[in-house]
Amino acid sequence: MPSPEPPLLPPQPDPTARTLLVSLSGRDRPGVTSAVFEAASTVGATVLDVEQVVVRGHLALSVLLSPGTDENVLTDRLTRAGEALGMTVDLVVGRGDNARRRTGRAAVVVMGAPLETRHVAAVARSVAEHGANIDRIRRLSRWPVTTVELDVSGADLPRMRRDLALVSAETGCDIAVAPAGLARRGARLVVLDVDSTLIQDEVIELIAEHAGTAAEVAAVTERAMAGELDFAESLHARVATLAGLPVAVLDEVRGSVRLSPGARTLVRTLKALGFTVALVSGGFAEVVEPIGAELGVDHVRANRLEVRDGVLTGRVVGTVVDRPGKAAALREFAEIEGLPLSRTVAIGDGANDLDMLGVAGLGVAFNAKPVVREQADTSVNVPYLDTVLFLLGVSREEIEDAEGLTEPG
Repeated sequence: MPSPEPPLLPPQPDPTARTLLVSLSGRDRPGVTSAVFEAASTVGATVLDVEQVVVRGHLALSVLLSPGTDENVLTDRLTRAGEALGMTVDLVVGRGDNARRRTGRAAVVVMGAPLETRHVAAVARSVAEHGANIDRIRRLSRWPVTTVELDVSGADLPRMRRDLALVSAETGCDIAVAPAGLARRGARLVVLDVDSTLIQDEVIELIAEHAGTAAEVAAVTERAMAGELDFAESLHARVATLAGLPVAVLDEVRGSVRLSPGARTLVRTLKALGFTVALVSGGFAEVVEPIGAELGVDHVRANRLEVRDGVLTGRVVGTVVDRPGKAAALREFAEIEGLPLSRTVAIGDGANDLDMLGVAGLGVAFNAKPVVREQADTSVNVPYLDTVLFLLGVSREEIEDAEGLTEPG
């Protein structure tokens, strides 16, 4: 039996065809959109494009139409329909559809608490100086931070990312630049540092409190995270101060760990999106693995403490998870999940995270040390970990709809 002929495609739109742009603005209410389209339907007009937005109860609706059989009747009925609703109506006759959008599409996310007009002005000015265009803007969140996403075309992505990083540093707002389109969708691997990122604490300092060496350990930790000391060397020095502690101390430490605000929300939402979540830590598996199991993450990589006869020996077992080790773990997890590095996100705060942030498709510095903020793709300088979702294009309303949340978790 012969296979059926494929259906013929309709002809390409005529770029010289007469079109009508209808713009209405005014107080939003039920029935505005239906009234406009019902008025247009009476003369057989066809829809070419529609944009509608409502801000604080004020509606702006733009419709591009092919006029149909009688353009004069169409404009009269649209004008009457709008005026009957108390709307301002603007009609512009032209030819053809929208101009094809340029390549170099990017999503520019701007976040502030508060988001000041000077922040948006500085970003828009930088985009214009690149010769790029802002095609659309939408709000992603109002609380606990205000976030807007700019849909940009004609961008040189690497150069725009570098220049907007300078704008971020100068103005104090957080800015992320990512490829738009299909690159913004689909599965991702999100890898989080643990100490001072997923959690508010430095686990080794919590353990050291039981050994009476907290001040000594904290001073070494600070120098290591600032990049002043080799991490592996500093880890061995700090762990040596824990020798002789009973292993039961680790149970007490696990109970005292505080998740960062928004950590649960972040992981739950990422999992709801079908993303893979991993924890990579220069801390200790004895604490990190139970946290990962509780949150439902997919992969965990951390150092392991040596224990003999129920006490800590002051040594670690196996290869240290240091700065190169974190990047290697990210690569390994991406390979396991069958994802290219461009589909990975890394989040961290210290110098030990820099290689991981550099390897990832998007490296996010979370309340990070200056050296990390300077080198990461973007930074988040508010204490809510779930704001990283906004950088990925997920809105607060989408998070709340999916999770039933009313406050950062």
